[in-house]
Amino acid sequence: MPGSRSRPFLALSLLMAIGVMMGLTSNLVKLAGNAGWQPLAYLFWSLLGGGLLLLLLAWLRGERPSMSLPQQRYYLASGLLSIAVPNALLFSAVGHVGAGFASMCLAFPPLITYLLALALRMEGLSRIRLLGICIGLSGSLILALGKLHGGDSPTLWILAALCVPVFLALGNIYRSRYWPHGASPLSLAPGMLLGGALLLVPMAGFGIHLEPRLDSTAALALLALQTLLFGMIYALFFMLQKLAGAVFLSQIGSVAAIVGAAIAIGLLGERGSLSMLLAALCIVGGVLLVAWRGAKSARG
Repeated sequence: MPGSRSRPFLALSLLMAIGVMMGLTSNLVKLAGNAGWQPLAYLFWSLLGGGLLLLLLAWLRGERPSMSLPQQRYYLASGLLSIAVPNALLFSAVGHVGAGFASMCLAFPPLITYLLALALRMEGLSRIRLLGICIGLSGSLILALGKLHGGDSPTLWILAALCVPVFLALGNIYRSRYWPHGASPLSLAPGMLLGGALLLVPMAGFGIHLEPRLDSTAALALLALQTLLFGMIYALFFMLQKLAGAVFLSQIGSVAAIVGAAIAIGLLGERGSLSMLLAALCIVGGVLLVAWRGAKSARG
């Protein structure tokens, strides 16, 4: 582990890097849909590829994932809460609510994660952190109300996108609370990704097609890029959680929200709104307060 002086800087650096990559994901999903990918098929194959990449990396570094029964339960439970359900909702909703709105929904997890951590006594009460989370939440509420009143997207898909952060928060708490004793971050990441991919397989029994798109160079390039992103995100994801804890980790969503919405509006031509601008300002203010407090606590 890094020294106490370098840990806050490393934690903030990881937070920003992972958040930027997650912000890219929402926009790649939209591009993949334009290239002919079914949302869940794109998710399944990119998770499978990312998991195999991490498994190879873990093997080469001598950090092979354990296959004990408790570890397998951890892979499946974390894969369900952190990967399969939230990403299935996110990937499916992007085509209906837009990449910008879907990205902004990722700003919700900090409040839920912090409240759960407080209830389980995994975190102490911090007024600065609580203030930051409340500011960020106010921005998220502005965003949601603006979208609902806009009437340009089906309510069901808006609600589906808003459910994503609930599962992400539950996953954050589960992974921290039940982290296998002695397991390294790199040894856990492949199991979570592959567990999430495995849990998507039964979807084929409900008429959802998981066949890959192999007839288009653009479709294959988007799959390769998303596979690489998943591998990079979750290789660093567990490292950040081990370093700074679940509540600080949850701030990834706030960074992803700003980056994803900016790309969707600036590069993909989605329409912005006053509610999105106000939400972004609130989220930036909130993440700065929580990240500053969390970085201080990362000194250990």
